Amino acid sequence: MKKYHQEALEVTKAVSRLIALALDLDVDFFDRPEFLGRPIATLRLLHYEGKLSDPSNGIFGAGAHSDYGLITLLATDDVSGLQICKDKDAKPQIWEYVPPLKGAFVVNLGDMLERWSNGVFRSTLHRVLANGQERFSIAYFMEPSHDCLVECLPTCQSKVNPPRYPPIKCETYLLQRYKDTHADRNSYK
Repeated sequence: MKKYHQEALEVTKAVSRLIALALDLDVDFFDRPEFLGRPIATLRLLHYEGKLSDPSNGIFGAGAHSDYGLITLLATDDVSGLQICKDKDAKPQIWEYVPPLKGAFVVNLGDMLERWSNGVFRSTLHRVLANGQERFSIAYFMEPSHDCLVECLPTCQSKVNPPRYPPIKCETYLLQRYKDTHADRNSYK
């Protein structure tokens, strides 16, 4: 697992270099110490039991969400179930299956990248529908260093497209997101 973690870190850094180029930044923009110098990288092993989802009754393998950070790498087995919504603002939302590809990663872009790029890159809204088969996947979440200031990149703003989000420290942003999505058990007394 340690070796996988290190290799996944190198893959996410390579993806971040492609993102930098796409945003007209220096290729090594995200390699700077204040960004991915000391990244927060979490490896999560996921197992979905062989149950069936029923979206009409709110039963999912994993409900619709986007990841908080910069980039998520997802390695899956050959069992389908992952769905994405290309336009998360659409009503109704249209969901598409992502076919599993053995030996490949699915790359999800996170909410922090959406903030950084001022919406040029949108975070990936996704969910999992269980199809009655057992399913396994490995998620590798990459966030910048805790002290990183996430603010609109200069190449992603203009007079007609001012920054949509205020600057925020990565640690503050992540703590707020965790607080927003994890209920306080004391509120249920």
